[in-house]
Amino acid sequence: MHEMSLAEGILQLVEDTARRENARKVKTVVLEIGTLSSVEVEALRFCFDAVTRDSLAEGAALEIQSVDGAGWCLPCGETVPMNELYGACPRCGSYQVQPTAGTEMRVKEIEID
Repeated sequence: MHEMSLAEGILQLVEDTARRENARKVKTVVLEIGTLSSVEVEALRFCFDAVTRDSLAEGAALEIQSVDGAGWCLPCGETVPMNELYGACPRCGSYQVQPTAGTEMRVKEIEID
């Protein structure tokens, strides 16, 4: 389950930021996760709860904002919506679609006290 290593990485980033800002507690962590990122959101929530025990982020709310998938279709020359990696273009059926959005996962906000 790669969500555990993702949760550990998120915690490291959050704790580094909190310490740099002399925070006593992390209240909220907001993530952006792309629909094409291959991240299982519920598994990530579970792992986040597990790795934050006995840390500055223990009990912090985890808010997840979904980012829609999009790609550049070479034959169409247009940006098209994507529901899956390596899927066909919904306009022309070509498989020559380069993802341009929806593959990312990033910490967008950290609320500290």
